Amino acid sequence: MVFGLLALIVAALFAGAALYINVAEQPARLGLDDRGLLAQWKPAYARGYAMQATLAVVGFLLGAAAWWTTGEVLWLAGAVVLVANWPYTLIFIMPVNKQLNAIGSEQAGPESRALIVRWGGLHARRTMLGVVATALFLWAALAIR
Repeated sequence: MVFGLLALIVAALFAGAALYINVAEQPARLGLDDRGLLAQWKPAYARGYAMQATLAVVGFLLGAAAWWTTGEVLWLAGAVVLVANWPYTLIFIMPVNKQLNAIGSEQAGPESRALIVRWGGLHARRTMLGVVATALFLWAALAIR
């Protein structure tokens, strides 16, 4: 049960951080001029990526351990949904990140802004994965007899 509760906490942290990016950070940065927008996005993404990637892996491992020790398949489902952020990021978000990181601040303009807007939409799907994983972990915790 301890593994499951820890998995729930980690998934909630992941989902909360992802949601913050979508409802606070992304809209605020879109209010900047193109150069400032790109300059803010680059370090923010690098720091956020390191944090969220770690939370996804740790949450997966804890969810898998909870499944292993309890046999409750909801723990495994939540773990798989949470770690699905890795392939999703690599397949869909990483190409956009590479394009953005290749643009120098002096070349920032409508193209970089459009990419950051696109990135925000892609990131919202990561948020959704975190929320679903959190819900599955919560359901698993409530299903314990």
